[in-house]
Amino acid sequence: MRDNRVVGWIVTASLLMVGATAPVIPGIGGHGAPYDTVEAERTFEFGYRAILDRTLDATTAGTTALEGLRGLSNIDPNIALTQLDGKLLLNSASNLVAEYPLPDETDVRGWARLTVTVALDARGLSESLRDADPERIYEAVFDATLARLDLFSRYSGAREARELRANRNGFGGIGIRFELADGDIRITEVMTDSPAGKAELQVGDLLTHVDGQPISGLSRDELSRRLRGPVDSRISIGIRRGYKPMDLALRRDLIVPETVTSSFQDGIATFRLSGFNKSTADTLRRDLLSLRQTHGEALSGIILDMRGNPGGFLDQAVDVADLFISDGPIIATRGRHPLSNQSYDARPGDIGEDLAVAVLMDGKAASAAEIVAAALQDSGHAVVIGTTSYGKGTVQSLIELPNQGELHLTWSRFHAPTGYPLHGLGVLPNICTAGNATDATGLVHAAATPVSGATVAAQLAQWRHSQIEDTVLRGHLRSLCQPEAHGENDKDMTVARLLISDPVLFGSALAISAPTGPSAAQIPPTERPAATGARGN
Repeated sequence: MRDNRVVGWIVTASLLMVGATAPVIPGIGGHGAPYDTVEAERTFEFGYRAILDRTLDATTAGTTALEGLRGLSNIDPNIALTQLDGKLLLNSASNLVAEYPLPDETDVRGWARLTVTVALDARGLSESLRDADPERIYEAVFDATLARLDLFSRYSGAREARELRANRNGFGGIGIRFELADGDIRITEVMTDSPAGKAELQVGDLLTHVDGQPISGLSRDELSRRLRGPVDSRISIGIRRGYKPMDLALRRDLIVPETVTSSFQDGIATFRLSGFNKSTADTLRRDLLSLRQTHGEALSGIILDMRGNPGGFLDQAVDVADLFISDGPIIATRGRHPLSNQSYDARPGDIGEDLAVAVLMDGKAASAAEIVAAALQDSGHAVVIGTTSYGKGTVQSLIELPNQGELHLTWSRFHAPTGYPLHGLGVLPNICTAGNATDATGLVHAAATPVSGATVAAQLAQWRHSQIEDTVLRGHLRSLCQPEAHGENDKDMTVARLLISDPVLFGSALAISAPTGPSAAQIPPTERPAATGARGN
């Protein structure tokens, strides 16, 4: 297993928030700015520079800012901006209110300053804009400028970004999940080896107090805020178990949400992967090692269930695939920025390389999940079962802004080991369970017959030679096995278990996916640079 590395593609702005409130800048009609205009200018400048530097398609500061400023009309449709004779005109209800000289097209700071000025002046014209807090302004501007780029570039406000960072990297907490029901706060999950687990909290316990304060009536967000805090900080909680009240003193620990669950039955290990955060690959490796040590030769194969998995970190997807592939390419990424062009190869010596693997995919499995499925299929190591996957084949670079929000900027595309771009296409299963097919045994045997196998092999050959520009062909290919949301579909699992249990059938289904075209290893060196530790998705 490779060493953990810094996920270099995540660019974080280590900028301090302005402590004192900036001078109030009056808007039209004497309306002042209720927020720090210095921070606002820094946030827009930093965001615009990131967009110019990292997106798949080149753009300019002027185009970026003007598109964003038009987003103010999403807050108040009466606000309109137009360009005329080198000036920007601010209109309200069809009346010209102000005009501004346009900065040079490449002057990022000038466009950021203009964004703040226009937003402030527009507040003087609009009650809706006056009522909008800074986050609403950031959202309107960044959403508008990113909407023209691609489907997956987006802005997350400070509050949402905190939750996303917590899910990716972990947070200081006690390791429970809870639900609000009929005025009670009921614990629904207690994480093993967490502070809550060690204190023997139980599912069904009712939370009543945090640090001596009653918590009844608080919102979910406020409850989470009170339960979380710096790692190693102390917290006291009150619970009720049945009719018995209890007070417990805990110390917060780093809580990384669990993304891997495992089970073992009849010689087959099943791993459910719900996402790819910083601990996914290590958890899977640990659980697989434990099962091998416990069951030895009785472990005949594994099922990787990634149905509904929305993705996550690219480096985790690479490490998960590497657990089962001894050598060869796993994934390549290509984009406009030099650092976005990377390739990742498997290294020998991991604990799953000798095991039969079945991968379950559906129409909601995306991104990092598709990387794993494509790598295992193209390497000839796994049979993919289910439906065509979502087809989200792009890498997002995460930019943390001075306001603690985040930009998710698409900066490269995934290319499977056999060279095809995953974006807009996804992964075609060896055995398709889409539609009304109900006979799992028949599906397995049909996939293993010479006629059916030749058909699937031909479809895969087309799949691997399709180009992202050929949208008609790619649409046709996706229709061969319609993407569907299967979730806990028993048919997929039954097919997988039948295959793993019969080495002959498994071998026949596996042979169908053997690559016949050029592989990623044959991509010219100028398009496939040396691998680095920079990963992310």
